[in-house]
Amino acid sequence: MRVLITGANGFVGQNLVAHLGERADITLVPFTRAHRLADLPVLLEGVDFVFHLAGINRPQDPAEFSTGNADLTRSLCQAIAGSGRQIPVLYTSSIQAEQDNPYGQSKRHAEQALLDLAEQHGSAVHLFRLPNVFGKWARPNYNSAVATFCHNISRDLPIQINDPAAEIRLVYIDDVISHFVAGMEGKLAGNPFVAVAPEYRITVGELAGQLQRFRDSRTSLVSERVGTGLVRALYSTYLSYLPPERFTYPVPKYGDERGVFVEMLKTPDAGQFSFFTAHPGITRGGHYHHSKTEKFLVIKGKACFRFRHIMSGEFYELFTSGEQPEIVETVPGWTHDITNVGNDEMVVMLWANEIFDREHPDTYARPVGTQA
Repeated sequence: MRVLITGANGFVGQNLVAHLGERADITLVPFTRAHRLADLPVLLEGVDFVFHLAGINRPQDPAEFSTGNADLTRSLCQAIAGSGRQIPVLYTSSIQAEQDNPYGQSKRHAEQALLDLAEQHGSAVHLFRLPNVFGKWARPNYNSAVATFCHNISRDLPIQINDPAAEIRLVYIDDVISHFVAGMEGKLAGNPFVAVAPEYRITVGELAGQLQRFRDSRTSLVSERVGTGLVRALYSTYLSYLPPERFTYPVPKYGDERGVFVEMLKTPDAGQFSFFTAHPGITRGGHYHHSKTEKFLVIKGKACFRFRHIMSGEFYELFTSGEQPEIVETVPGWTHDITNVGNDEMVVMLWANEIFDREHPDTYARPVGTQA
């Protein structure tokens, strides 16, 4: 499949190129600012689908709205009609097309040119009236407030908020690309106007606060709920704006004669992750919990885990090593410890189901003792 992408070097274009570039069955034909309108007929030769992403949204002269949006689209439609083939076109319009301003008018005129192409020439057209699109590679101080806030907050630069209660409509770039690919594959039959889902709504103040919490999580070690929905998409976007020198950040390390203990990550409702080391012969633990639970994974060395029921006195012992990964769980009501029984340093990954609370630790010292 041969695919023409106008605006291939823009924010949406770069993401689309990256996704389609992973497919061996697609040949990409870019149309960029380096090309002329006269190049379109040649570039369209053998093309099976057109993504029309090029446009103007922040010109120095408002007259550029018409030339960069409506006129460019009309030239593209003429070139498609002149090819004699019914090449499908997907167009990135804007929700501003519903407004009576120069930008909205130019987008609406571009839409009409494509609708005329569909009616008069038979080409399928897909018109996306997109709200604010956010994601990696959007230009700060140009594409969206999300891009600007991510860029500044990730660098500890100030941000400007005129109205924190103002609401923004957002769609995430990966969701946009997913819909675009569906259009290319002929899965968007029917109404030429297509909406991207999910669409998110958030106030400017809420957006800034969320991004600032991402930044602050490096100090608190408490992660936001970044696994689903808008927070997931915003977190991925925020990270994409980190300069390389901020790809890393330190975490506290606590050490004594036994080894070291390092906390890695804490979560609001799914516990925390850490690791510790122990020198040969060293025993850690010797306590029990009423409700807290833990998972241990020895990733280097050899360990002996010992357990004793605090009421019945029942004793249990097991051995594990980094050579054969195996999770060991602590059980409420059983005091437990872990001993390095190897000749080298032992490294153990640890997950606890709750963040350690010094005021209410649910950790009670009691030696396991030896097996009777």
